[in-house]
Amino acid sequence: MLNYETYCKIHDHLGRQSLTPAQTAQALGLNVRTVTKWASIQQFQPRASKTPRTSKLDAYKGQIVRWLDTHPYSAQQIYQRLVEAGYDGGLTIVKDYVHRVRPRATQAYLTLDFAPGEYWQACHYSPGANSSRSNCSGSRLHKPPQKRLTLL
Repeated sequence: MLNYETYCKIHDHLGRQSLTPAQTAQALGLNVRTVTKWASIQQFQPRASKTPRTSKLDAYKGQIVRWLDTHPYSAQQIYQRLVEAGYDGGLTIVKDYVHRVRPRATQAYLTLDFAPGEYWQACHYSPGANSSRSNCSGSRLHKPPQKRLTLL
């Protein structure tokens, strides 16, 4: 789709400068057929804006959100439930919509913030029959010993 400026340039080259459609096309970097088409149009009219079409999924979007709020269904599971409810659209649009509206999973982690030397973790290694295992006290953190070593 041409803009108004290019439309005016085409008419200027053809009318005032008396160039041929081929010369106009070469000067403006357009196809000869494009120049010929727009030369025959007397008044510029921009392309009408498209109104968004309704989707086959629109009728089911509220139900999808309710399902996702109650259970962590996959897009495939939601699609199967929609087909059972009478949906005749495709899987891809369901996947795209579920990806957009699914609540983001929060990362499960715990930030430990201790001053250096405040806590320490003890693991005890015992060589023997099970020498490949160390006996760690899980993730328990222990208070450091109160004795201090003084170096002279």
